[in-house]
Amino acid sequence: MCAATGIAWDPFGKDAPQRATGPVRIGTPWSSGPGPDDGYGRTPGGGSSTPGGDDGKSGGGGAKPTPRPGDPDGDWRPSGALPFDMPSPATLRKSKRLVFAHYFTPYPLSLDNARAETDYYTRNYLKPQGEGGKHSRYGGLLRDRPLPVSPKPGDWEYANLQREVRTARAAGLDGFTVDLLSLSGKNWERTNMLMRAARSVDPHFKIMPMPDMTSINPEPTTLADALAKLAAQPAAHRLGDGRLVVSPFKAEAKPVGWWKQVMDLLKSRHGVRTALVPLFLDYGAHSGEFSSISYGFSEWGSRSYVGQESATRDVRRAHGLGKIWMQPVSVQDARPNQGVYDEAGNTATLRATWNHAIDDGADWVQLTTWNDYSEGSQFAPSLHNGHAYLDISAYYLTRFKTGSWPGIVRDTVYLTSRVQFARTAPTGGQKLLMAPRRGTATPRDTVEVLSFLTAPGSVRATVGGSGSTYKAPAGPHAELFPLRPGTSSAVARRSGKTVASVGLDYPVTQVVQVQDLQYYAATSGRDE
Repeated sequence: MCAATGIAWDPFGKDAPQRATGPVRIGTPWSSGPGPDDGYGRTPGGGSSTPGGDDGKSGGGGAKPTPRPGDPDGDWRPSGALPFDMPSPATLRKSKRLVFAHYFTPYPLSLDNARAETDYYTRNYLKPQGEGGKHSRYGGLLRDRPLPVSPKPGDWEYANLQREVRTARAAGLDGFTVDLLSLSGKNWERTNMLMRAARSVDPHFKIMPMPDMTSINPEPTTLADALAKLAAQPAAHRLGDGRLVVSPFKAEAKPVGWWKQVMDLLKSRHGVRTALVPLFLDYGAHSGEFSSISYGFSEWGSRSYVGQESATRDVRRAHGLGKIWMQPVSVQDARPNQGVYDEAGNTATLRATWNHAIDDGADWVQLTTWNDYSEGSQFAPSLHNGHAYLDISAYYLTRFKTGSWPGIVRDTVYLTSRVQFARTAPTGGQKLLMAPRRGTATPRDTVEVLSFLTAPGSVRATVGGSGSTYKAPAGPHAELFPLRPGTSSAVARRSGKTVASVGLDYPVTQVVQVQDLQYYAATSGRDE
């Protein structure tokens, strides 16, 4: 069992990689949304090393919009970024359904307030020789990083956390679940700072503490005292009756009696009543025994679009026990330092997990993760993906919260692709290679064009110099093409006019220094 993942890893899965031989249409059972008429664990694993600071640089690609007053980095949703009109936070918060994102404290926007060209991420996490070569065996700790931000005067770390809260709020999120990797030191300090930052940006944006039981092993009194300190923060997530919501990661690491002791101590020593929402790595084996002390349940979930049918069973089991269910929603998962990855199928996993949350009646959703770059599972704006995954997620989030698919009012195209073939062997001396996890989808080499069109149109996809034109319907529609060396782009046209265009700036190559099996993403809705 790989700590803090919720997944039993087998680096040598029996499924062999294979390439697509032609365009493939994506349809049921993992549809991209409504039909045309509707319109629109965690071991830090090397990632825990934290220098004395946080990130920086302006811009990560295209021109940035002119900042508005009070937002020096310009981190808001520019007009036309999404294919639909995003409801206001106040409108979305009328829903009882809540959406959180899993915040991983080792990877804030900046680690040292330096420019991106020379900051800690660039020098030490993205290079195989970084941090004295400790990550050279797997080609470097990370393959992506937070979208660079400008160095700031004053309390730059606090300002960057405020920015992350604004970004999450703009995407419709209700708050963060924060991974408590420790109860002292830098990660603990950043947790408390995040709670203050959330309160300063939006009093309604909540932080749910998630004690990580793969990383900490405290006495019940120690954990109760630490949680009481977080409970004193106004941003701490509470139910309407005042109970503090606590969602321990791998809750089954401690017996029910141990957790009851923590809850009793919170009440007797600090006057804090608790609503426990344990997150299990083995939900089926432990939900029954935890039922008497729990308000709800969750699990870490799968990172591939196959095998998601169990989500339906899990929600029903939780509701049958009278508990709420927090459904995991994910983009992808690729872990160089653990030698494993899941086949996400471009955006198939993102769409499949959201559709299950919607169709199966989940009460809450947890995006797994906001910013764990060592797992390659980030929703947060990043150097290689921009805002693309967060923007796509906003479409499904709106349906989840409002009960209606939002109408598509702007033609928008998303493009996803790896930058190397799944079987490509790196030439830079990397010793530990990622292999597909057992049970994941068969690895594939594909480029996906995901279009959200206001009316039917033609889309021309160009992959490595080879072009193909197809008719795309109104509404969301996904089309696959075989991966080829070179760059990829897509142009949507209607009545002889271009209505949307997008290109990936990162070319596919057949000779690579390190293995990188994350899907890169781009959107026509933003210049970044």
